[in-house]
Amino acid sequence: MSRPSTSSTAAALAKPAARRNALPGRLSPRMACDTAFRIIARRHLDAVLAQHDGTCRGDPDALHQIRIALTHLRTAIRFFSPMVDDALRPKVWAELKWLNSQLGMVRDLDVAIERVVAESGDELAVIAELQHWDEKRAESHRLLARALQSARYRRMVEQTATWIESGPWSTGRSKEAIRLRRCSLADHATARLTEWEKTLLKQARKLGKLNVEKRHKLRLLNKRMTYSIESLEDLFADKLLTKQKSILKQLRKAQKSLGQLNDDARGQALAVSLNEAVPEAGIRFLNRRREKMLLRTASTAYRRLDKAKPFRSSDLAPNSGPED
Repeated sequence: MSRPSTSSTAAALAKPAARRNALPGRLSPRMACDTAFRIIARRHLDAVLAQHDGTCRGDPDALHQIRIALTHLRTAIRFFSPMVDDALRPKVWAELKWLNSQLGMVRDLDVAIERVVAESGDELAVIAELQHWDEKRAESHRLLARALQSARYRRMVEQTATWIESGPWSTGRSKEAIRLRRCSLADHATARLTEWEKTLLKQARKLGKLNVEKRHKLRLLNKRMTYSIESLEDLFADKLLTKQKSILKQLRKAQKSLGQLNDDARGQALAVSLNEAVPEAGIRFLNRRREKMLLRTASTAYRRLDKAKPFRSSDLAPNSGPED
């Protein structure tokens, strides 16, 4: 049996969208949380599907974008818990995590290769090293393309789309389930972002003492904050839009520095697998001066964010019920 082409696969994956109920095109402060979740989650699932073919072809930009869209989708699920924490959520989450792991290896190699190219000239030794990196990347991409064209991937998309639209979370009849679905987006967003902000800044104050693993967890929390604010862009207007941009500026500065530190750690780990062929491969990822500079940049961004106190009052909208 011949394998379906990537274009026919993408067309098949788009079918769940045809069965969707109509929803507003934009978020609004008084919108009920169940409606808001569907709008946000649909956007990000659609973005994942839009990059499917390009990622299968080996386009690094498509791979980067599909990972961003997937992280946005996973962040939306976290953002709206416990509303969506039903019996199917662990299964949906596990499959999204599986896809993320498939994408992650190739993306880590792309970043490592970019670093090697940026910090080297045309020396024959570097050319030989890059050949080993490229071979590893090619093999990892073959495995990724196979995963993206698999029955498991198609089931994951169908399952996720169905769960977003009509999962058990959407029909629970308990008072708490109904309250969570009907809660206004503005009230939920303010409470959620306040909670995450406090946790983020508490951990950030100890940034200089964090090990690689704890620094990675801080980066993930920073990313959740950033992506959630981006997903809520429709709610910001006038002076709130200016404040949102200021908040995102500091979060992105910290995110970039922490991301580069994480890339260095991942690059060093990947280089271990090349040590037999390229004994010096890991050295370029060890730079104490660079590490200090990146930590200093992130710490400065967090101090400025702390001073701004972005979500310690209900900035998105006055307390209100769900949209009529």
